[in-house]
Amino acid sequence: MTWSIVVREPETGNLAIAVATRFFAVGSIVPHIRGGIGAVATQAFASPLYGIDGLAMLAAGHAPGEIVEALSARDEGREQRQFHLIDSKGSNAAFTGAKCIDWAGHLVDDNVSVAGNMLAGPQVISETLATFKKTAGKPLAERLLEAMRAGEDAGGDKRGKQSAALVIHRDQDYAWLNIRIDDSADPLAELERLYAVAQERYLHVAETMPTRQNPSGMIDRREIDERIAALEAKRVAEGRPSASRATMAAPS
Repeated sequence: MTWSIVVREPETGNLAIAVATRFFAVGSIVPHIRGGIGAVATQAFASPLYGIDGLAMLAAGHAPGEIVEALSARDEGREQRQFHLIDSKGSNAAFTGAKCIDWAGHLVDDNVSVAGNMLAGPQVISETLATFKKTAGKPLAERLLEAMRAGEDAGGDKRGKQSAALVIHRDQDYAWLNIRIDDSADPLAELERLYAVAQERYLHVAETMPTRQNPSGMIDRREIDERIAALEAKRVAEGRPSASRATMAAPS
């Protein structure tokens, strides 16, 4: 009932998942990521344990192909499951059960995989993958959003639209960006709007957050405040409306 893209960005090691479906709150079920460890998307007749246990196995050093075999072998419902995953080095694997609702399948490429079920046809994942690859050089979030939009334009979930999510991890246990639309007539458009809102303030503030390497984070926020102020002044000077529905102040 879903299609998703799982990515490792070779230049940065960032891990990401984007997903869309005609089902409520897909972002609460499909994406599972640990920075510096790997990413797992579990869908179709989804088992969250594939995500939880898959990440634990990646952290323990198991290869993605080994994990696919182990998790599916123990599960009597495997033929109704679909999942794909990638590790921190870019090795990846995917599984589509024989009883996933047509059209269902997956594509695995260097540092990226796309999988879906109950889709309009194979063109949904092929267009998603092709668009992701041809947008190389753009910011990762933009590439993922463009890729998912291409998949939707190719037919998407054959039942329609309802929810979508975008999650990106750097090398930390917490997400650098985690946005989701749980119930909308056009969830990808709303996801694109939220990403635009995030660029106004949120992603700049995210640069101040503590990391394992720097547990204090950026305490002097003047640089970030100046950057936000400059971007806001530029937006006003150009006569562009804010992407947010209300003016949001950076947290203090």
